[in-house]
Amino acid sequence: MDTQKVCVLHIDDEPTNVLLFEINFQNKYKVISAYNGHEGLEKVKENPEIRVVFCDMKMPGISGIEFAKQLQAIKPGTPCFILTGYDISPDLINEINNGTVSGYIQKPFEIEHIDNAVKKSLENS
Repeated sequence: MDTQKVCVLHIDDEPTNVLLFEINFQNKYKVISAYNGHEGLEKVKENPEIRVVFCDMKMPGISGIEFAKQLQAIKPGTPCFILTGYDISPDLINEINNGTVSGYIQKPFEIEHIDNAVKKSLENS
């Protein structure tokens, strides 16, 4: 799988988390970063090449779940994985079951979990 050209969007309100994601994946993917859900939605509109989204669950403004719902309205079928350091909520399970969210990855994430999510997304597209 040639992942060099795969464009991923990462959204997190913690600058350190954004930096760590960029450092870990900048050589594998084209990484676009946003610091909140509203900025993330703008990035999706501005960058049609985005293929996979990784979004923090708890952020000021709109939550990861609300972002995923709005993402599907803007760009249906775009895989969106929620990154969370919290227990999995019934709301998150519901959104995974109905297809709004592609899955979740526990924080702190492991590199192979992100890579596997990208690979799974590309196989299913």
